[in-house]
Amino acid sequence: MSNTKICKSDKKKPLPIGISDYKVATTDYYYVDKTLMIKDFLDNKPMVSLFTRPRRFGKTLNMDMIRVFFEKDVKDTSCYFRDKKIWKCGDEYTKYQGQYPVIFLTFKDVKCSSWKETFEKIKKLIVLEFQRHIELEDSPTLNIYEREQYSLMANGRAGDIDYQMGLQLLSQLLHRHYDEKAIIIIDEYDTPIQQGHNCDFYPEVVNFMRNFFSGGLKDNSHLAYGFLTGILKVAKESIFSGLNNLKDNSIMDNAYSQYFGFTSMEVRELIDYYNVGEKYNEICEWYDGYLFGNTEIFNPWSVINYISDECRPKAFWQSTSSNDVIGEIIANATPEIIENLKKLMMNEKITTYVDTSVIYPEVQNNPQNIYSFLLVTGYLKVVSMYPQYDGNYMCDVSIPNKEIAFVYEKEVLAKTNKNGMAISVQQAIFSGDVLRLQQLLEEYMLQSIASIDGANESFYHGMMLGLCAVLSNRYQVRSNRESGFGRFDIQLAPKVKGMPGFIFEFKHTNDENKDLSILADNALEQIESKKYDTELKSLGVENIVKIGIAFRGKNAIVKRI
Repeated sequence: MSNTKICKSDKKKPLPIGISDYKVATTDYYYVDKTLMIKDFLDNKPMVSLFTRPRRFGKTLNMDMIRVFFEKDVKDTSCYFRDKKIWKCGDEYTKYQGQYPVIFLTFKDVKCSSWKETFEKIKKLIVLEFQRHIELEDSPTLNIYEREQYSLMANGRAGDIDYQMGLQLLSQLLHRHYDEKAIIIIDEYDTPIQQGHNCDFYPEVVNFMRNFFSGGLKDNSHLAYGFLTGILKVAKESIFSGLNNLKDNSIMDNAYSQYFGFTSMEVRELIDYYNVGEKYNEICEWYDGYLFGNTEIFNPWSVINYISDECRPKAFWQSTSSNDVIGEIIANATPEIIENLKKLMMNEKITTYVDTSVIYPEVQNNPQNIYSFLLVTGYLKVVSMYPQYDGNYMCDVSIPNKEIAFVYEKEVLAKTNKNGMAISVQQAIFSGDVLRLQQLLEEYMLQSIASIDGANESFYHGMMLGLCAVLSNRYQVRSNRESGFGRFDIQLAPKVKGMPGFIFEFKHTNDENKDLSILADNALEQIESKKYDTELKSLGVENIVKIGIAFRGKNAIVKRI
């Protein structure tokens, strides 16, 4: 009998992977309590709130939490909050529970390849939301015309313009029925807009959204409060035209900063619950590093997947969505942007202007906006922030953590080198295959450089530094640092004990009569005589691979010790 009790007490709640239903999350899974977000809202009560955050940071779950808290229901839904933080705040806040009719739409799965399909899917979601409010079908407070309008919308037989006015109509009917203004929640509002950009129906979807939101959120006498979530604030397309009651809450703002993603305290509580508290430092290295407002934030999707996968670190976030827009930008990136991406890969920071209202066509037409886009979508973090008079910011930005560094390697930096050349170079270096490395370097130079580029050694040094950037997940990449009796060209110091270290020395000549093989030998002799391996040895690296490379034009000879 006692063994049975121990078994029951040791059983842990399952992790909420992919769970966005608040009732289910709080009843059947481990739930990280974000209900104080409701208190923060009620303290200020903005008419319409927009929350922009990267994907998989808990937007849908939070919006469903707000729906369950405020929505009138035939059942008592306070049971889902009585053991939560919001209930401890007292009647001043709990009196709002279950008091409003709510319209809830999520566009997170509206990812169609044409405007026709997109409109049909949005229309279907509106139909389902009308059907969810079946109490309106025979409502005695609605007149015959209103009940007929409800029937047409709920049965999918209304006209296209009617569905464009769906928010306005449904809020009006709910207000009449309940004698209480409606709350409107639109989750992931910009997913169809991004899809429109990717699939060439951007003007059509923007026009629909402009009218759809205007009817529901602008000068709507039947609206109590509105909530929207998305990745980008698509404000410059006038989607929120004239919406002077909109409060924008971006990753740069302190308001609500702790409610999307996990805080450090929440992560510690989570890993203690699952008896893996010793993994905190590894979780920090891989999934921490975001700064929302003044709050340090962990990627929640990756943290729970890490624990679920027996604490094996992986780039879990990488496979959750397409990076088509990023690939599109990089395909046409300027040399300056490519160079900055390589700096980021080597754990450096760059300074950039950040426009939190960047829109998809601007990202395409002005590649400089890539940094704003990468920041708001979760591929960069803010290190330092300098507010500007136009409401935007100058920021020092860098890569947040190891997970995102791997995403750069696969999704970003690899696209800057034809046929994944950088990845192949990485493999050749790591395996010490000098013949393969020589072949790859000559192939890369043949495809990528003009003869005039190879005029001096510094050019080849910069080229190799860029190609070594993909190794920055596993190595500290250092250039022109003192060690022993001189300065090495490039050093790769392993971040994990037991891995080999690398030292590179380069030689260059324009003289056709000089033997590149002898120059490569000279490079190796310099590594030895100058004791460039001193720093690696002081770091405890036992296996040190020394590589000498001689360049001339588009030719190279690679040797190693």
